[in-house]
Amino acid sequence: MKYFKITCLILLLFSTTGCKKWLDINSDPASPQTSKAEFYLAPIIAQMAICATTDYNGVQFKLTQNIGAQTANDTFERQGFAATDVGGTLWRFVYINAGLNLEDMIKKAESVQNNTLAGVGYAIKAWGFQMLTDSHGPVILDEAFKDQLTFKYQDQPEVYAKVREWCQLALVRLNTPDVGDYSQVLKANDFLFGNTIGTDLTTYKARWRKFIYAILAQQYSHLTNKPQFVTNYADSVVKYVDLSFASAAEDAMISFAGASSANASTLSVNGGYLGSNRIGQPIVNYLSGGVRGTPQTNPTAATAVDPRITRMINPMVTTVAATNGVYRGVAVTVGDIPAVKTIPSPYGSAVPTVANPYPGKYLFGVGLATTDSPKFPLFSYSQLQFAKAEALFLKGNLGGAHTAYINGIRGHFAFTNLYGLNGTTKAPAITAAEENTYIASSEVAQNAGALTIADIMGQKYIAQWGWAGQEQFCDMRKYRYNPNVFRQFKPLEPAQFFLQSTGSTAGNRYVYRIRPRYNSEYIWNREALNEFGGLSDLYAYQETWFTLPN
Repeated sequence: MKYFKITCLILLLFSTTGCKKWLDINSDPASPQTSKAEFYLAPIIAQMAICATTDYNGVQFKLTQNIGAQTANDTFERQGFAATDVGGTLWRFVYINAGLNLEDMIKKAESVQNNTLAGVGYAIKAWGFQMLTDSHGPVILDEAFKDQLTFKYQDQPEVYAKVREWCQLALVRLNTPDVGDYSQVLKANDFLFGNTIGTDLTTYKARWRKFIYAILAQQYSHLTNKPQFVTNYADSVVKYVDLSFASAAEDAMISFAGASSANASTLSVNGGYLGSNRIGQPIVNYLSGGVRGTPQTNPTAATAVDPRITRMINPMVTTVAATNGVYRGVAVTVGDIPAVKTIPSPYGSAVPTVANPYPGKYLFGVGLATTDSPKFPLFSYSQLQFAKAEALFLKGNLGGAHTAYINGIRGHFAFTNLYGLNGTTKAPAITAAEENTYIASSEVAQNAGALTIADIMGQKYIAQWGWAGQEQFCDMRKYRYNPNVFRQFKPLEPAQFFLQSTGSTAGNRYVYRIRPRYNSEYIWNREALNEFGGLSDLYAYQETWFTLPN
């Protein structure tokens, strides 16, 4: 019996050693399971564009009528929701795609005193959670990366505060010298601002600081309905806009290699996200006299007031003289349903063929380096100038508001020339004469006394069209989809709304939040979600905290 016990003990020791050796295959130096901090950066930045584009294409562009579906009665154009993961990709970005990878990047960067990269990491984290809460309202915050199966939600006041905290941490890290030289590895892995790195990191750090200030400016600009906006928050908007990008040349634009569809811009033809969608009618109206006047019925390149129309979208190509060369978009919920499609997609034509593929247009270029190099914007100088104009207007500083408003318009002309001249046939740059003629036209408020909030938000709609889906969604909600503010947004008819009146339930509602990612939250985290009313069919229609007065 004693011999048997000794034999078993020896066998157990051998089996334990063998198991340890078998498990050690995962620590093979040729196949590492972890990465150096800097090697996380490129894929995380790529995911910022991928996840934002995916959500915008499915949801935000539809809710704001930026871009519409080819098919009729799209759920989100009808202000609806679906029991799917549509609208949940930024959720994946924060918790999975970046998720623990970003946490590990920050931790490792701090451990070797690569303070620049740690600052970049905190900035990306702040951006991700700001985007996330502005989509969904309450989100998982303090328990986000704990090793557990269910997670509690926290509402926007706590998330907004944490975003500001991460922004300050990012600034502290960027202001702290590195131990070592990381300039070249950052240049190789940062496709947002890496191209600014020269002999040192001075310009690079400055650009990331401006990115952080853009997050803060935008956050404060969301709080226009708070009673303390005029006395407190408006000044913060102005302060952070002034600290952020000084011109369109500094805009936060993600670059892509464009060697194939795998690394093409997510907005491009070869990125392939937008082919089934169509230009929305509001942008056509805004670009053809609808900012301050009545849009033209059948605008053409020869008759349109705004020179940006020929650089941003393409007209229809038909065999009918009355419609050939006319700019037109899809009406909300109607789609482009005839057998012969005529309304162009953002890619520049209605239906591609082998002989005539999508030509690409504006930010929606071909996406291959041999043809063009479209980028994905995260923030623009123009967009921020309109936020400043709005804040000053609400504060009563009409002169300052008008100056920022004109800067915003001119900034978008520069944005278009710098980043929007893409496609197989590139549009010519907008000339100074064209720009000045437009600025002097009736589509632009000529002085502070003539300026309205609709002027500011209409021009901001143009400047954000096709890329800033989240910020446009925030703008629509702040003003509660008001057609007097967004003059070319088409209010839905009662029969078009997804939520119809039934019994005591009032229908005809606009969406104020996107439901959390279905295949994690509605399957595995229902109890936590229910604490905020997330299981109700009315959840998407509850206003988020930032739009409420208190």
